[in-house]
Amino acid sequence: MNTASRTTDPVTSADGSPGALRHDALALSAAAQARSAVLEERLVDDPRQFRVLTGDRPTGRLHLGHYFGTLLNRVRLQDLGVEMFVVVADYQVLTDRDIADDPTGYVEELVLDYLAVGLDPSRSTIFTHSSVPALNQLLLPFLSLVSVAELGRNPTVKDEIAHSRQSSVSGLMFTYPVHQAADILFCKANLVPVGQDQLPHLETTRTVARRFNDRYGAGAAVFPQPDALLSSAPLLLGTDGTKMSKSRGNAITLAADADETARLIKGAKTDADRHITYDPAARPEVSSLLLLAALCQNLAPEQVAAGIGSAGAAALKRTVTEAVNEHLAPVRARRREFAQDRAYLRRTLREGNERAGEIADTTLAEVRTAMKNHY
Repeated sequence: MNTASRTTDPVTSADGSPGALRHDALALSAAAQARSAVLEERLVDDPRQFRVLTGDRPTGRLHLGHYFGTLLNRVRLQDLGVEMFVVVADYQVLTDRDIADDPTGYVEELVLDYLAVGLDPSRSTIFTHSSVPALNQLLLPFLSLVSVAELGRNPTVKDEIAHSRQSSVSGLMFTYPVHQAADILFCKANLVPVGQDQLPHLETTRTVARRFNDRYGAGAAVFPQPDALLSSAPLLLGTDGTKMSKSRGNAITLAADADETARLIKGAKTDADRHITYDPAARPEVSSLLLLAALCQNLAPEQVAAGIGSAGAAALKRTVTEAVNEHLAPVRARRREFAQDRAYLRRTLREGNERAGEIADTTLAEVRTAMKNHY
């Protein structure tokens, strides 16, 4: 797998100053964007050369931000013929909270959302962290390959700590990027769909892979250095005008019914200008609603705005409500159908866990053999 060239290595060469970190982040982003364009062409030409790892933490039902941001892209990759691994990252819930509320229920809700949008267990391996011990055992040798200073410089970890609702965070938060490296490398994924904010985590994974190969590989690449497939997904705001989030209560979930969707959109923040225009900088809340309707109707947001004209926020919200409910109707119908068969959900996870476990056992044995030669 060829990898993108980089002006600097933000994990190994950044001096820790804000200016140097910004320079590294910009260089990393530019390289990833250029590489993603090439990867998109290769995905169409030969999808079977790729293995993708992606997933979510089970902290609540998935919402429209997830749907348009990641879920549709996963289904697209699956349908292209890419080998997909989707992790329900239940262990990672503990990185920023003392206890996970109803972990079993949240895991099943997440799997319901996956199945409803079109992820197919016969083509995508869906599994949970907690059911694959060998995956988690990779964390220790991988941690030995990075320094405390390098983990502390990770800008995504800094941001997560800054926005944590706790007065202090556990050591698991600092190991989060390395745990993600174990998620990706246990199955030797070579492609990871991410947003810009996740690039530092993926760079940690690339660094772990490179250092393991250099230290223990005896000239052979035990692990690939995975590429980022940057998401071009638009940003949807929550109903309160801030980032759409499970924890903020401002999101429309895939499981919401038509009445709940209407209620949430009716309460969405807009502005006082009755003439509806698409202007994300000056009118972020109105523009986010227009974008949501446009995504559901496969139109440009400017087209949706033109159709509403000067009819005001009430007409905008009616348009959005109708578009969302119509678009999600088949997804919600499938979700209700799958929800009636909990045995199928559990079988999906059991079979996914078994397959992921077999692969993780093989990888861990390979790691132990490689490391044993250096003791």
